[in-house]
Amino acid sequence: SISRIGNHRGETHNYVAVFSDISSLKESEHKLFYLAHHDALTGLPNRLLMNARLEHALGQAKRNPTCIALMFIDLDRFKYVNDTYGHAQGDRLLISVSKRLRSLLREQDTIARIGGDEFVVILEGLTHSEDAANLAQKFIDALEQPFQLSENEVFVSPSIGITIFPEDGRTPEILLKNADIAMYRAKEQGRQSYSFYKSSMTDKVRERLSLETHLRRAVERNQFELFYQPQVLAGSPEIVGVEALLRWHHPKLGILLPGSFVPILEETHLIESVGEWELSEACRKVRQWDEQGLPRIRLAVNLSARQMSPNSLIRNLGMILRDSGFDPRRLELEITEHSLMDEGERIVGLL
Repeated sequence: SISRIGNHRGETHNYVAVFSDISSLKESEHKLFYLAHHDALTGLPNRLLMNARLEHALGQAKRNPTCIALMFIDLDRFKYVNDTYGHAQGDRLLISVSKRLRSLLREQDTIARIGGDEFVVILEGLTHSEDAANLAQKFIDALEQPFQLSENEVFVSPSIGITIFPEDGRTPEILLKNADIAMYRAKEQGRQSYSFYKSSMTDKVRERLSLETHLRRAVERNQFELFYQPQVLAGSPEIVGVEALLRWHHPKLGILLPGSFVPILEETHLIESVGEWELSEACRKVRQWDEQGLPRIRLAVNLSARQMSPNSLIRNLGMILRDSGFDPRRLELEITEHSLMDEGERIVGLL
């Protein structure tokens, strides 16, 4: 600020100026802006800045019609890296992955980390949608090369969902949602792949959400039933055991097999309560057959990977056996192969 000093006649003969050095304040403001718009770990744009850039890109594309591709990238089985090597090594892996992906992009493209092991890529000014497919394959090929974490070589792969503006949506929210749906489709196809969004995927998601809603009601309304498949001794007609098979009496679709609803039970953690009911009901039923004088046969019950934890399985198993009075020597617990492969060391220790 500047002040004027005058004499008794009102004539100015001096000025007094006060200056403040605000460079440190400006630097602090710049740092705060950067932290608010960038991921602290990788230095990539965060969700906030990604949304701003996507809105800007869509605005330009609407004025000068061009093609924009949006990629949703999720690292396959990243959780196992954290569980095996620790979160510090997992962070190092994320930094290395982000650098490797960024090196494949043009200057005008944007890659953002929006949380965990999820990345979003914005590709502007594309001529053909095939350009996005070519880049997605380059991402997959680049991540096939091992990452060095201390003394260990680690391999990760991406599942990539792709949406195209304007065919798959005209707003950031719709494009992101559809890219996320396409990414899960890539995972269903076996991971380490990419998938373009199709409108039929949205219909499938709606069906799945409807199924999940009905499943929660099924637990409350006791709509599950067990069927028992005989196990016959080879070379004779003697029945030596039964396998309990779970079925769901859907109010509209009829009797459904486990393949259509058990994966949803696992994802929503409802499998623990349903699995406990299944085991309890099977033990009670076969024990009832014993009391009716039928042959004392074995009972086989399938276990989900979600049930394979010391807190869930061992405690509840003992309680169920005590309540039913069923002989544990006649009980077989069947575990699927993929459960053993997905969480090998932990499962082996539990077995």
